[in-house]
Formats: sequence, C-alpha cells, structure tokens
Amino acid sequence: MASKLLRAVVLGPPGSGKGTVCERIARSFGLQHLSSGQFLRESLGGGGVWLHPCCFPASHSNFCPAACPGFPRTLGQAKALDGICELDLVISLNIPFETLKDRLSARWVHPASGRVYNMDFNPPHTQGVDDLTGEPLVQREDDRPEAVAARLRKYKDAAKPVIELYKSRGILHSFSGTETNKIWPYVYTLLSSKIPPVLSDEEH
Repeated sequence: MASKLLRAVVLGPPGSGKGTVCERIARSFGLQHLSSGQFLRESLGGGGVWLHPCCFPASHSNFCPAACPGFPRTLGQAKALDGICELDLVISLNIPFETLKDRLSARWVHPASGRVYNMDFNPPHTQGVDDLTGEPLVQREDDRPEAVAARLRKYKDAAKPVIELYKSRGILHSFSGTETNKIWPYVYTLLSSKIPPVLSDEEH
C-alpha cells in the first residue's frame, strides 16, 4: 500500500538560503535534493514530468522524494502547480533585504563546476581562485551590487501574491532571521511533525 505523500516547497528571495535549507532537509529526512533550475532543465530535456520531485513522502518507501526550493516563483506558476499537485506545506524564508544584499554581493562562483563561495563566511583558500582547480572565480552579473537591489525588488513584487495565496489556504509557514543556522532548527521541528527524520537535528 502506497504511503501518503506530503507535498511541500521552499520559497524565499535570492540569497535567502533555500538551497542550503533543502540540502539539510534532504539529509535529515532521507530525501533527494533537486533545485528548480534542475527541474526546468529536466523538464525541457526529458519528457516534461518535473513536478513529482516536489513530493515529500510520509514514509521513505516512495520513489524520487525530494526537497523543492524556489518554485513556484510567480502566481501563474503557483496556479499551474495547482493543476498537477496540491501542496500540503509551504516553507517561506524571510531574510532582511539588507542582509541579502550583503550576502549576494559577496558571492563568487567557479563557472565550470558551479561551486559558490561567499567572501564573508565561505571564502576560497586563496583569494579569487577555486579551491579544487585553482581556476579564477567570477562574480555573476546579477550578483553585482548594482543588480542585487533590482533582483530583490522584482522578487518581492512577484512573490507577494504567491505568499498571500498559500497564507489564505493555511499552509504557509514563515521563518524569519539573518542566519540559516538559526532558522534551521525551527524548520526541522516543523517537518519532524510531518515526516520521520533519519538524522537528529544535531547530526545534520
């Protein structure tokens, strides 16, 4: 007999730590982590069935359980998602915009691998180069200080109706703070009431 599925997504502005939270959810609850970008690439290249990984199973016997960060991004996407899977839980990360601006502006990447560094709290061993290859790091155009404020404003405008929609359905759970490590225990406690964890909070 198939177990009941708990369908959930993680929302938040650029730089809010969606990917980090989803990686921790995946480890702590025995799930697979796929980003919304991966979903889109796999959708375009592999038959289009890309929303199934948004399902968190209540037990671990189901196929392809995963954490789904950053989707839906707009009200149109939220309504499209409604036609495919009814969400049980939406996690919204609320980080002060000043914190996000500082965090994004300090972010540099290794283009070939996608490895991300933050000059404030996760710098490379040698300034300006990737730890593994020694190749130069670059700053994405949309992470430059002048572009960050525009990205955050755009997110706020697009996300407001999505958040209001899920709030009206009673499935929105918002978590506020400036550090993922301080937000995470509350996310873990919420999900532990829905899904049996495979790791304790301390083991994540």
